[in-house]
Amino acid sequence: MLSTLSIVLPIFALIFAGWFTRTLGILGPNATSELNRFVVYLALPALLFDIIAHARPADVWQPGFILAFTLGTLVVFVITVVLQMQRSRHLADAALDALNASYANTGFMGFPLALAFLGQDALAPTLIATIITVCVLFAIAIVIIEVGVQSEQRGVRLVMKVTGSLVRNPLLVAPVVAMFFPLTGLSVPSPVTVFLKLLGGAASPCALIALGLFLANKPRKAPYQPNVIIGLLVTLKLLLHPLIVWVMATWVFALPSMLVHTAVLLAALPTGTGPFMLAEFYQREGRITSRCVLFSTLISIVTITLYLYWIRR
Repeated sequence: MLSTLSIVLPIFALIFAGWFTRTLGILGPNATSELNRFVVYLALPALLFDIIAHARPADVWQPGFILAFTLGTLVVFVITVVLQMQRSRHLADAALDALNASYANTGFMGFPLALAFLGQDALAPTLIATIITVCVLFAIAIVIIEVGVQSEQRGVRLVMKVTGSLVRNPLLVAPVVAMFFPLTGLSVPSPVTVFLKLLGGAASPCALIALGLFLANKPRKAPYQPNVIIGLLVTLKLLLHPLIVWVMATWVFALPSMLVHTAVLLAALPTGTGPFMLAEFYQREGRITSRCVLFSTLISIVTITLYLYWIRR
């Protein structure tokens, strides 16, 4: 319990720092969007580039784990999109809701938890899950959001508009360009690596502070029953996501126990800050997303602790 708390509490401290500075007026009303743009255009692309460029093919080529975690995550994503579209939710907002239900905080919480409770052998699968989450899942969500926000266009014009937006999106360009290094076997120059580490290291803390800044702003009226939606999305994230991944890992792909526990632990992590950054970037309603990050992180202290206690026994 204390090990989990020691990892989760600094996350809340960063959120509180943003909330506190905004409440006192130290940071102004534009700080949220400006800090978020820094994360989206600089810090997070550097982090994604660093992850992909330094990934060794031998470490990330575990097809059973890849399929189990990817399919489990995508099933939750698709279920959420379908549910929200049936509620007449806008396509872009439905995609953000689906991210809230399937985007695990693997980068910020996954590595320390996996190392502390499962050991060094869990780090490579954690890297795989991080790549799937922050690159593959993120890319799918961005494509759907772009289609949603460009819905006034039709036919070829819609395809061109969406393609142009995607090509200019640094969150997609950075990992694609970074694939050059693992595919060719070349090494990233040392000064570039230091640059990426410094800039990418700012992504998670700045995103959490931006979340705190957002929570300190005056609430905007949500279009419909936000508490019901938040409860649904948090339940999907903390219960359905790990359950489906467990089914995939055990019944479908029959993975070794260490890989099963790693996959389920990572799927059981709370919602990361990625959906919130996209909500702010595309100027969508962000209160549901911010609450999902906050409440899923808080509740996950209990759910993850129970799971870790169970697998230790």
